[in-house]
Amino acid sequence: MENLFSHAAAPGANEPDPSVALDPVVCTVVLPGAVARAFMGFTEHTHLWWPMETNSVFGPGSYVEFEENLVLETADDGRTTAWGTIDDWQPPLSFHASWYPGTTALWSTELRVAFRAVEGGTEVRVVHDGWEGAEDPAATRAAYDQAWPDVLARFARFMGAEAG
Repeated sequence: MENLFSHAAAPGANEPDPSVALDPVVCTVVLPGAVARAFMGFTEHTHLWWPMETNSVFGPGSYVEFEENLVLETADDGRTTAWGTIDDWQPPLSFHASWYPGTTALWSTELRVAFRAVEGGTEVRVVHDGWEGAEDPAATRAAYDQAWPDVLARFARFMGAEAG
């Protein structure tokens, strides 16, 4: 018997095509000092090192901070926008957020930042994925693939790592 609903999608039509799956962006940096110090530098002093001139909604003059369960950017005129919602907070080891700077939670990706002790200090690892949640998955992934190394390099310099 044929499908009674002629407008019904073919079986499997709403499933994502595995051939277009996008890999996570993974970026690491090693900083001098303890894990707790690195976690605090990343989450409590973000406004001192985040590159607002290149990675923000409002641009230079604004600042970013972790506030309650949100990552917020505040413009110099007082406007605010959420960059992400933190749904797993494990200080000083990691946090996970639905990440959506410049858009809405409807178009969020997944961000996990983990901190672990290694010889010589602390490794900070950013794993950014969930690209299927973005409005334009491939473009969003490409933008973060370019941005995260620069963001982490700036954080590393702020925390006293040698350039390199």
